[in-house]
Amino acid sequence: TVTASECRDEGTPSSWSAALDQICSGSEEADRPSRLLIVSAGNTPITDRHEYPAVNELHGVEDPAQSWNAVCVGAYTEKTAIRSDVYADWRPLAGTGQLSPGSRTSMIWSDKSWPVKPDIVMEGGNLGIDPTTGRADYIDDLMLLTTQTGRNGAMFTTTADTSAATSLAARYAAMIWAQYPGLSAESVRGLLVHSARWTKPMLKVFPRNKRWQRLRVYGYGVPDLRLALWSAGHHTTMVIEDELQPFESSAESTIVKAKDLRLHQLPWPKDVLEQLGEESVSLRVTLSYFIEPSPGRAGWKTKHQYQSHGLRFDIKRPTDGSEREFLQRITKSAWNEDQQKLSSSSDTRKWELGQKLRNLGSVHSDVWKGSAAQLAVAGMIAVYPVSGWWRNRPKQSRGNRSARYSLILSLETAAIEADLYTPIANQIGVPIPAT
Repeated sequence: TVTASECRDEGTPSSWSAALDQICSGSEEADRPSRLLIVSAGNTPITDRHEYPAVNELHGVEDPAQSWNAVCVGAYTEKTAIRSDVYADWRPLAGTGQLSPGSRTSMIWSDKSWPVKPDIVMEGGNLGIDPTTGRADYIDDLMLLTTQTGRNGAMFTTTADTSAATSLAARYAAMIWAQYPGLSAESVRGLLVHSARWTKPMLKVFPRNKRWQRLRVYGYGVPDLRLALWSAGHHTTMVIEDELQPFESSAESTIVKAKDLRLHQLPWPKDVLEQLGEESVSLRVTLSYFIEPSPGRAGWKTKHQYQSHGLRFDIKRPTDGSEREFLQRITKSAWNEDQQKLSSSSDTRKWELGQKLRNLGSVHSDVWKGSAAQLAVAGMIAVYPVSGWWRNRPKQSRGNRSARYSLILSLETAAIEADLYTPIANQIGVPIPAT
């Protein structure tokens, strides 16, 4: 929860944020251990907060929160009730489910190619408006309770802003890891993002035609620990941990070529989905991986020069026909995505964010919504590489490195009576707990 006072207005890397990326990736160590780091987005000046929310859009997240691999945490609030008689005439600054007054955003970034920051938001408290001055200030009723040690013997105090939100996010990560100690750092980070949802007020201020602004203010939303920890009959989540070798180099040539592509067969309960027919279902997909930052600041001008590699996901569409046709469509556009025209098919428009918005940074999350019958034929997902400095800088000898990733998928339907979990569990051999 320590950040530099000057923000990174364009989202470009710094020596500090690159060090975090290096620590998370573990790429300079023999066994390349991945690590999870959670950082705060930074706070707006208290003297300016009465100008909320305009001031939040003018203050970019602080260094090193622009890190690609670390989870950047902003703040929102549900605290709007002032109970103290001392502040009876004061009013809360932010509304329920909206941005916490102290939280910075990445709205000011003009370069839209850098990662979405913050990644998630957690409770950061609210401020009250003094009716005599019109200025904003802290009120205990609108802050979070926490413990302390002090000379006066007091055991409790209050806290707020993105530091408090980051502590809550770290707690969520610890609880996920305690429940599933075998998960990788990439998966725990992915589950924080995957379980996040935008509140109704967030969606009202930033509807579908303002999705970019919504991401730059709230990231992927507020994590739901229940969704991160458990599946249910009508809501089931699957985590796939795997790796691939993005590129291939040889001693005989300086040319580094694309290499691996992973196909994952999805154990959808096809018969259940076909029975649901036109019933609406949603498929949430999150791809989480850590990049290695480019050595030397000379390579930090564009994302392809900074990131070691990029990974993308794609679902087999009904129009793809055979597996071969699916692979042909992916490989045609995978090598250098910046030179490709993004698809405008009807299937693409079923995604909440779409390729352009979700393919930023090193965690990609999106939701497909359609009929159960349409999803029944989409039983395959591909993970494939796109360019990075491992390919563009062959002298660094990274062309044959492998890349780990976590692919998280959730299948959900509003039809509560539909059991999606049991047929999937039976197919992949997961024990079904006794009820």
